[in-house]
Amino acid sequence: MNARIRVLLVEDDLRVARVNRDLLERDPDVHVVGSAATCAQGDALAQALKPDLILLDVHLPDGSGLGLLRHWRAHGLTTDVALITAADDENSVRLALAHGAFDYLIKPFTGARLQDLLARHRTRRLPGPGAARLDQGRLDRLLGHGAAQPAALPRGIDPNTLDRVVQALQGAAQSVTAEEIGEQVGLSRVTAWRYLEHLVRSEQATLEHQYGNAGRPVKLYRARTP
Repeated sequence: MNARIRVLLVEDDLRVARVNRDLLERDPDVHVVGSAATCAQGDALAQALKPDLILLDVHLPDGSGLGLLRHWRAHGLTTDVALITAADDENSVRLALAHGAFDYLIKPFTGARLQDLLARHRTRRLPGPGAARLDQGRLDRLLGHGAAQPAALPRGIDPNTLDRVVQALQGAAQSVTAEEIGEQVGLSRVTAWRYLEHLVRSEQATLEHQYGNAGRPVKLYRARTP
């Protein structure tokens, strides 16, 4: 299972903050631990809560989110920060990236794009301070070097749901049906079948048919071994 992501929202529009919270917490592994409406509140909560991820607006009542991001970096805060803002000018984007933001979403954005942001954050997460030292190969994979970027997922395939289906399939002791995967992951049989067929097409799973005495053959899926 994915480690839980603790998120801090810094957004002065309470309606937008509420919508973003709802979108984020559709993922059971994401928890919004705090919400701030100003730079001062955001700074205080970032220091007190130590979230894994901060989603930051640019235009705030008492200053600029870009200035807050610069302040954090100058004081050694290395938490992943992504901008979610209506600021669509090139200068804001350049400053955000220069100050260490790893992603930038321009409002309005889609739920799928927000899920992509979370997936990118997950790939960037480093081991904790007590973990073994990184070798260059492991670090390169975390930084996205030396490997092709994953292909865009087909329409209707959510990356987080796909992760859950993959985990369920890999954890199965034997070949399973779409209905069995659906019951385990909390999906309908048809939805689970769609994800399993995607895994077959992308060569991450194998498909076999079990023929009985009557009726259609049963489709059985198994995770492909490396």
